[in-house]
Amino acid sequence: MAHFIDRRLNPKDKSLGNRQRFLRRAREELRQVFNKRLKSTRIADVDAGHAVTVSSSTTDEPSFRQAGSTGRRTVVLPGNNVYSAGDRIPRHGQAGGQIGRQAGETAPDDDFQFVLNREEVLDLFFEDLELPDMVKLHLKEVQSFKFRRAGYTTTGTPANINVGRTMRNSLGRRIALRRPSRNELDEITRQISELENREQTPAIRLQLVKLQETLRRLMLRRKLVAYVDPLDIRYNRFEARPVPNTTAVMFCLMDVSGSMGEREKDLAKRFFVLLHLFLKRRYERTEIVFIRHTHEAKVVDEDTFFYSMQSGGTIVSSALDEMQRVIAEKYPANEWNIYAAQASDGDNSPYDSNRCQEILKGGLLAACQYFAYVEIIDARERDIFHATENGTPLWKAYRTVSDRDSRLQMVRLAAPEDIYPVFRHLFAKHGYSGSE
Repeated sequence: MAHFIDRRLNPKDKSLGNRQRFLRRAREELRQVFNKRLKSTRIADVDAGHAVTVSSSTTDEPSFRQAGSTGRRTVVLPGNNVYSAGDRIPRHGQAGGQIGRQAGETAPDDDFQFVLNREEVLDLFFEDLELPDMVKLHLKEVQSFKFRRAGYTTTGTPANINVGRTMRNSLGRRIALRRPSRNELDEITRQISELENREQTPAIRLQLVKLQETLRRLMLRRKLVAYVDPLDIRYNRFEARPVPNTTAVMFCLMDVSGSMGEREKDLAKRFFVLLHLFLKRRYERTEIVFIRHTHEAKVVDEDTFFYSMQSGGTIVSSALDEMQRVIAEKYPANEWNIYAAQASDGDNSPYDSNRCQEILKGGLLAACQYFAYVEIIDARERDIFHATENGTPLWKAYRTVSDRDSRLQMVRLAAPEDIYPVFRHLFAKHGYSGSE
């Protein structure tokens, strides 16, 4: 059985092991706190750290204490000149005890405030969620890697030796250690040869001895300072860099027409914020296409999608037409896994709902792995539209398609507290499990 020991250093004043154990113990309570907070949190604050108050019952640990009513104790109270053995000492807060809470003051709640960072918040939000398994073909979170040059290293195989860098290191070392060059040795050898051919006077013999000694020292130094030392050798370094192997795209279609009031737009934006964070968190290499529509649709960037104040009439089919156009230009269905999420209040121009149905049946839904339709309704309409066969003309048109193709799933939102349960319902790890 393998044992893994995490020897990574902890950040300053933190214990990662204790922190993770606490998160595991309090996970359910933390999730409930975030579900409540999602009702009132601003869109910009969802993706941020949060301070959470946790009940002390979650943090309590068993401990052993001495029983106060049993046993014999001998206690020394230094500086005591008031009490004698057997006297009853009043507790703090009672008559005679001036230290402690005042009369009528209630004990403060012994709760524990815990600060979660952004990564921990997103982990709680998106735990056990993924794009549904029942429709996922080639979408994988496992990365493939390709080796690329990343500098040099002092170890490696002979096949990876970088000759140029090795010889530069060798030259620098030889210059620093003053290794005799071949020209120096040849010059001294020439001088010795000339002196040996001349008349051997005492002065010449003395000079010849000095040159021979110099030549001997230089040759010895040349042997000691190697031409190429193991310290000079450098190898090409390669590192594995992730290569995207997920060809997936998510289309986010939002109705911003005049029938969508501020409440409806806010609920739709909250849903798409969660979807956006979820995709970036779990599938970093998945592309996201934002489409806003009134009577006409347009591909926009993230900021425009969430914050633009555009308004107008309503033709829902324009968003589906725009999605088809983008797919034809950039995302061939045979190469990409295509997902879509659409949010609308169901209000549509006469006869356009039937055209939306025709577009979905005509090939758009067949190109998608999954299509989620979220309809924003009034809170008072919950009971009226409780049965799935009731609803707006757009809902009924989509329902006809959904009954025949499980890739289209439909839900309703009426209040902020519905967003997270609906989101988890749509993107549960084992796929959409049934009707609303």
